[in-house]
Amino acid sequence: MTTTEMPAVSECTVTACSYNDHRGCHAFAITVSGSNGAADCGTFIPLSAKGGLPKIVSQVGACTRADCVHNQNLECTASAVRVGPGEGDHAANCLTYTTR
Repeated sequence: MTTTEMPAVSECTVTACSYNDHRGCHAFAITVSGSNGAADCGTFIPLSAKGGLPKIVSQVGACTRADCVHNQNLECTASAVRVGPGEGDHAANCLTYTTR
């Protein structure tokens, strides 16, 4: 799989993440992880310092949620993913996650 085949992060509305600003996610790639029924963005970092690339090219690098319909061999097969705020201990969730 090349980087042009990796699904893009089409939207991220988690404002408390160091990789996100008003234009979107600036991480080169995110990891979707999580447990207890949630698909968390494992790349979420709640610091005041901003990080990432100067342009938006964020994509899904890995997904450990094998129970998602978009997961094939721990790779995301969705055309794009959306990330948004979660509840409780889940600060950032993959909103594209769909249980098999």
